[in-house]
Amino acid sequence: MGKALFSPFFISHFQYRLSSTGKRRTCVVGFAPVETSEQALIRLNIIPRDQHCISRKNISDGALKVMSRLRSGGYQAYLVGGAVRDLLLDGHPKDFDIATDATPEDVTELFRNSRIIGRRFRIVHVRFGREIIEVTTFRGHHDSGGNGTGQHETGGNHSRQSASGLLLRDNVYGTLAEDAARRDLTVNALYYDSGTFEVFDHVHGLQDLEKRSVCIIGDPEQRYTEDPVRMLRVVRFAAKLGFDVEPQTAAAIPRCAHLLGEIPAARLFDEFLKLFLAGYAASTLDKLLEYDLLRYLFPATYACIRQDDSALTLVQAAMGNTDERIAQQKPVTPAFILAALLWPVVKAHSTRLEDSGDAPMLAMSNASQEAIQDAVNHISIPRRFSQPMREIWEFQLRLQRRTGRKAAELIEHRRFRAAYDFLLLREQAGEETDELGTWWTEVQELPAEERLATMAASPGQRKRPRRTRTRRPNPTP
Repeated sequence: MGKALFSPFFISHFQYRLSSTGKRRTCVVGFAPVETSEQALIRLNIIPRDQHCISRKNISDGALKVMSRLRSGGYQAYLVGGAVRDLLLDGHPKDFDIATDATPEDVTELFRNSRIIGRRFRIVHVRFGREIIEVTTFRGHHDSGGNGTGQHETGGNHSRQSASGLLLRDNVYGTLAEDAARRDLTVNALYYDSGTFEVFDHVHGLQDLEKRSVCIIGDPEQRYTEDPVRMLRVVRFAAKLGFDVEPQTAAAIPRCAHLLGEIPAARLFDEFLKLFLAGYAASTLDKLLEYDLLRYLFPATYACIRQDDSALTLVQAAMGNTDERIAQQKPVTPAFILAALLWPVVKAHSTRLEDSGDAPMLAMSNASQEAIQDAVNHISIPRRFSQPMREIWEFQLRLQRRTGRKAAELIEHRRFRAAYDFLLLREQAGEETDELGTWWTEVQELPAEERLATMAASPGQRKRPRRTRTRRPNPTP
């Protein structure tokens, strides 16, 4: 990783015992593990300004303003999560999240440019122009949320679990220490105080950054049971950071993977966007396959790529193409990635329908509908994406026509570019297309008049000349 993130002696020199109010009490020399949250006092590693590489100049003005105003109002306020992690890794965060002991209602009183969102856990968005700073209240342990009858509606603590242990709501407020323990991953549970310039670490997050390890906080199986999406977060951050997954964190995934079936399809779609549109889609796909999680997002695709290496090659190529476009700051659309993920399924269905006697275009249309209907049982696909997906697939048949006026007009179609890129992707994966991709590449580069001449109808396709109609003479009166 290059230079150290922090001085190696911070563990033995900067540990303090804190009360539940967050005020420093006594200094403790020597390393001790974090105690349970039920205890009144917990141990905390505090890294002073000269022992870490975080600079306020790399933090957005909006985040600094939010922390400053919260502190001025008598509240605690810390930069938390991925922003602190990335700053310690010499990165440049795009998003800045703030943790505070102020309730959502307290925050909105301080910031007129804010609003409360969320239901499972309420957070506040504070807007500065196009930038949104996410502010969350310290979370407590969900088993301390009272009886949970109607308290969420009145702004009080409230948590609720399903019979299987899945957290349905988690609006239980707590202390800084409890908040750290309630987060998912150790490397995302680091706090930075812009007032004192110190970094706070309750859960050996700095050690895991040094070890380049993704580790779940607490008992992995219990944490996955509370929220199975945490398994997707583990593989996503391992792929993004290039880290290994801590052995116990990894070992619990096979035992809990089936719980992803309890997650609403709409929430899985949100996770899909995070998995594949962050610039690390190729490595994320590898991790999903390594930990056998893709089957719970796209079961039909998973079955195809296990049986057909070319299907896996196409999906991998699509992920690599997406990562390249994001790196080049080119636009990407979920529709293209979804079209690639489901293409092996559509292709298999279409072949089956053609073999049973359907015309190619009808078979493709029915196969597209069948594949999407099956997929949305597991992961939601909004119509604004499913319709372009179908058009990309059906366009693959239209691109087979190389002559005639209709063929020439395809280049002007709004889906031509996406369909053409998809054709090249298929060829890259080894599909036989009779060099259609090369042909369309060359045709696009021709001047308009030459292109029309090249794509003129062949003799067999020219219209028959109209037969001259012989008029009958008018009968004589």
